[in-house]
Amino acid sequence: MCIAMPGKVISLDGAKGRVDFSGNVVDVNMQLIDAKPGDYVLVHAGCALEVMEKSKAEELMDLFRELEEIGL
Repeated sequence: MCIAMPGKVISLDGAKGRVDFSGNVVDVNMQLIDAKPGDYVLVHAGCALEVMEKSKAEELMDLFRELEEIGL
């Protein structure tokens, strides 16, 4: 199963962005969207798919955290 994860854009360098996923900072392809540092994005397979509202991103991050805590 594949899932997309929300993260916060830290910086941009052309088509590449640095995105923070709960403390793990990863290089992400940003070519499909128009994001800026501070935005929350939904990322799948190393590509940002959409810019998200902060509240929606936080809700998803909380759900993933809960799943991790119960071992799923």
